[in-house]
Amino acid sequence: MQEAAPCYTNNVMKQAVMTAPGRIEIRQVGKPIPREGEVLVRVRRIGICGSDIHVYHGLHPYTSYPVVQGHEVAGVVDSTGPDVDSFAPGDRVVFMPQVTCGACYPCRTGMYNICDSLKVMGFQTGGAAQEYFAIKAAMALHVPDSVGIDQAAMIEPLSVAVHALSRFGDVRGKSVAVLGAGTIGNMVAQAARASGAAKVLITDISEYRLEKARRVGLPVTVNSGHEHLNEALLSAFGPDKADVILECVGSEGAIADAVRCARKGSMVVVVGVFAKPVPADLGLVQDRELALVGSLMYRKADYERALELAAAGGINFDEVITHRFAFDDYLAAYEAIERAKGNCMKVMIYLD
Repeated sequence: MQEAAPCYTNNVMKQAVMTAPGRIEIRQVGKPIPREGEVLVRVRRIGICGSDIHVYHGLHPYTSYPVVQGHEVAGVVDSTGPDVDSFAPGDRVVFMPQVTCGACYPCRTGMYNICDSLKVMGFQTGGAAQEYFAIKAAMALHVPDSVGIDQAAMIEPLSVAVHALSRFGDVRGKSVAVLGAGTIGNMVAQAARASGAAKVLITDISEYRLEKARRVGLPVTVNSGHEHLNEALLSAFGPDKADVILECVGSEGAIADAVRCARKGSMVVVVGVFAKPVPADLGLVQDRELALVGSLMYRKADYERALELAAAGGINFDEVITHRFAFDDYLAAYEAIERAKGNCMKVMIYLD
């Protein structure tokens, strides 16, 4: 899906612009006009994720400044462009923040989430940290009535989790281990449970995040700073250990433990984002016939599945959303994340 320059009216709206690491300006800019095939969304909620925080610190390798962030978004359709009949003003929506070329091998074969020219809104192209945002109707999805607007803004990270699990396949009746109990790890574990996993183990070094895991109904929690992964797997699942281990940390130690402790013939899914190359014991991967696979973002089917899980009440989002800030306090949200020193989960920006 090719990116095109937006059109604007003379009506103004607020837009949050990160002009440099640690600096955000609230500006007045023109309100977009939806073009053919687009919907104009009145943005209601914006989630801040770990990659956004990397941008705030100036550590994201693929983002330059100034940048308008915002890729975890829920809103309401304000108006539609020509030839859009799938949405109407007042519809509540979420959208996929990918901009793809449509021509490369991954795109032609349905793997557009790994497009050769992939851009992500809020990083390599403009995001939705503004009052109104125009998006291709093909990238938007209806939010079920049973899903609240706060919950809808969590569909993006939940879709990351759904896609990660899909790299393994059907988890019904399976033993699932999740390394990392941050927002993504929490979503992966909850999605596994909601999808019928027999048992789910989640680990972290933070008692705060482990307590959050317990509060969303994940009782099998392990502090990996105190207990080795191998012992935790044996204690939770017995000698057959886990059918799949999902690394949601992006840590050299965590991925090394996953490969070292995985049961023969099982799978390790790499979900965490690694800032630099790390060594892996491929001898163990070969000798134990492990499947070591990556997982990046999501596809439309993952968004649809995430919405199904949310509509069925299978995911506890409320415990994961720990901080809320008004749009004008965008910078204060990042400052609060800094002060929390890890004792926070999802930080949400409100536009009400």
